Amino acid sequence: MKNIKNIFAVIGFLFVMASLVYAVQNSDAEAALVAASENVVDENTADVGYKISAIDIPEDLNFAGEAVPLDDPEVLERVDREFLVNTYWQSNAILLMKRAHKYFPIIEPILAKNGIPNDFKYLAVAESGLQNVVSPAGATGFWQIMRATAREYGLEVNENVDERYHIEKSTQVACDYLNKWKKRFGTWTLTAAAYNAGPGGIQKYMDIQKANDYYDLLLNPETSRYVFRIMAIKEIVSNPAKYGFDVAKEDFYQAVPTFTVEVDEPIGNWADFAQQYEISYKVLKRHNPWLREPHLNNASRKKYTIEIPNKGYYRESK
Repeated sequence: MKNIKNIFAVIGFLFVMASLVYAVQNSDAEAALVAASENVVDENTADVGYKISAIDIPEDLNFAGEAVPLDDPEVLERVDREFLVNTYWQSNAILLMKRAHKYFPIIEPILAKNGIPNDFKYLAVAESGLQNVVSPAGATGFWQIMRATAREYGLEVNENVDERYHIEKSTQVACDYLNKWKKRFGTWTLTAAAYNAGPGGIQKYMDIQKANDYYDLLLNPETSRYVFRIMAIKEIVSNPAKYGFDVAKEDFYQAVPTFTVEVDEPIGNWADFAQQYEISYKVLKRHNPWLREPHLNNASRKKYTIEIPNKGYYRESK
């Protein structure tokens, strides 16, 4: 009986030892596989020459000349988020750079004429990506203006014409709006936030929280990111190479030279009108997106200025 027990003890000892050897061998194998995979990643990264890196935030970051309190860790994290998101959404960033080259020369002089800081051109970028888009709430155009606001500030909005799509006129309305609320809120940063959340919304936050600084307010998620997003877009679009973008001047979208024609009567068919200038209806609409119907009633004989592209830039209409 004792011999049988000894035999079982030996067998048990051998089993334990075998298990330990197996475990060690497997552990070594797994370690070798991990090391090999790391080497593959390193080699692939080296071959591609591409690295995902953290972003260095400019120490002198500001919006419209108003300093950003980067010594506040919560503010720094919010800034960092927008720089990372907008830097590594590369396709969108390049499109914004291309469009900015085309449209900023139209927007900048209107801002300057109205005493609006140049940084606000990036507000239009944040609002619409410099496209004539319509939000779910109905905000329209580069500056995302609501119908009621447009009419309040003198834009024509009806079935035939919607001047929210008119870049010069909508930019002027944005300037009037911004100047009005700058007088109320005192800083350009709060004014930009009010453009997003509405002046009533910002005032409500200020009253409840007893704070009058954008960086001290607990806002809704969109508005809390809004000014930081504008600053990130400004920095990236202004300094593309610094953030890893290789964009040459010839890559940017170019404005097509145009001349204007005055119209003060009804137009039965804009396609017929376009053919007089050897362009298509599509090209006419491209340069005059505020024309919303294929015709113009114009019973009041109002004078409209129509933009026509110079010859040679588009295919002739057939």
